[in-house]
Amino acid sequence: MLNRTGVIFCSVSLVVTLAVCAAGFSLAAMPRATVEAAKKPAPPETLAELDLPGFGKVSVIELMGYYIDNPPAPVGAGGTAPAATKRFGGC
Repeated sequence: MLNRTGVIFCSVSLVVTLAVCAAGFSLAAMPRATVEAAKKPAPPETLAELDLPGFGKVSVIELMGYYIDNPPAPVGAGGTAPAATKRFGGC
């Protein structure tokens, strides 16, 4: 059996924990307008150019065209991707 002090301590601890969690969530949550904007897809024409190392600035339309012209390699017959080729002795 719990004594009265133990019940009061557990109850107060639970209430304080819930209050801290609620306050922390309200401070950490993204604004509602940002969440709503993130749910809407953006047309690729409106996106800024990407600076790819080794290639320079590339538009999203060019990247999409390259992906369509050069799709990724198909998955092997066993349902797994082919083993990566080791090109040098590094990590």
